[in-house]
Amino acid sequence: MRTGRLVTRLDLYLFRQLLVGLLAVTVGLTALIWLTQSLRFVQLVVDHGLSPGVFVALTALLVPSFVAVVLPLTTFVVIQFVYQRLAVDREITVMRAAGLSDLALARPALVLAALATLAGYGLNLWLVPSSLAAFRAYQWEISNQVAAFLLQDGVFTQVSPNLTVYIRSRAPDGTLHGILIDDARNRSAEATVMARRGQLVQGKDGPKVVLSDGSRQQIDPRTGRLDLLTFRRNVLDLAETGHREASRPPGMNEEGLQALLHPPAFLPAQYRPHWIAEAHKRLATPLSTLSYALIALLSVLTGTFRRHGSLIRPLAAAGIVVALVALGLGVGDLAARDNAAIGLIWAQAILPALAGFALLIGPEISARRHPAGGLAGRGLSGGAQGTPGA
Repeated sequence: MRTGRLVTRLDLYLFRQLLVGLLAVTVGLTALIWLTQSLRFVQLVVDHGLSPGVFVALTALLVPSFVAVVLPLTTFVVIQFVYQRLAVDREITVMRAAGLSDLALARPALVLAALATLAGYGLNLWLVPSSLAAFRAYQWEISNQVAAFLLQDGVFTQVSPNLTVYIRSRAPDGTLHGILIDDARNRSAEATVMARRGQLVQGKDGPKVVLSDGSRQQIDPRTGRLDLLTFRRNVLDLAETGHREASRPPGMNEEGLQALLHPPAFLPAQYRPHWIAEAHKRLATPLSTLSYALIALLSVLTGTFRRHGSLIRPLAAAGIVVALVALGLGVGDLAARDNAAIGLIWAQAILPALAGFALLIGPEISARRHPAGGLAGRGLSGGAQGTPGA
């Protein structure tokens, strides 16, 4: 009974340290990545005059994708750090002297890795695609709708890459005065539109401006002559031609697992292998969390004890994880070009975990098969490790 209570307390003691460390490191690293990546959207917000709240809401939709990338790595870092500190402080030596095997010592870390793996599946299969789809839709709305209603007096506002609008002033009732529009969305008929007055309205496919008392100038591509058309009233669509939300094709990262495994019929044949490979990557990648966790555990719980610790084993473990990450990128790229290599995605994610688990429980299985030798070896090892503590 005492041993069971001791194991439970030690499990909770280790798991609490691991969980707090994982949350802290994951949040910190995610915040750092968010800060660096969000700078790409500062120009979008500044050019369109949007509020800081819109900027935060837009970039916050990218956070789940950042967490999905860093979670396996932060799990490795936290397990490596916590167990290495326990080894240096000789707490692992005391736990072994209390009768805990390597598997028992690794149990809290394996539970944490299993929870992180489940979280990875939740992110990859549901939260990341949903958040990226919302991000694309929000970005699309800002680019094609919101910008048109934030025209500034006396400023050339680039509503879209091929559409620039200038207004001299805006009346309290919203009427625009002195309007100049450079419309280059149609390369063969680039036009300059001028009008005395105008009114912004929201159409079904995006913003429109109703112009009054103006003219439209464009060069005839066949004759090279300037064509001038005056009008009393004209309606100009400010949404990017051919890129309205209704017709925007979905991105691979925004689709669910079912759509990736069975690509839509309209998708060109050369992109289908990419979608299928992406589906298998989403299913296999979370399993790498278990592989990284076992690599960290093996670097600390196996091998000989050193009074002042050693950097060789932690650095070797970090090198193996970096190699596995690079291998995963290469295998994913290969499988996207040829789906015959999809099995390599699963092998890269699962085989290190199986090998690590076998190495972790191997000595315990051997000790159970040979009780005398196992007890003698553990006693010798415990004495050798216990001497410095005395």
